Amino acid sequence: MKKFKKSEIVLMLLVVVLIGVSEYYFLIANEPLKAIFIGLWCPTILGFVIIFNMKK
Repeated sequence: MKKFKKSEIVLMLLVVVLIGVSEYYFLIANEPLKAIFIGLWCPTILGFVIIFNMKK
């Protein structure tokens, strides 16, 4: 855990929460388009984390 910065941990928690929200909309609320829209933010956020780490 010492290898990760606090900002990276926060972003990972955000991604996990977004996956949960997306699953909620897909399985329980029966709104698949909203679930896909929210779910597509996860790889985008993870991609930004990778890009920012590569710039250093």
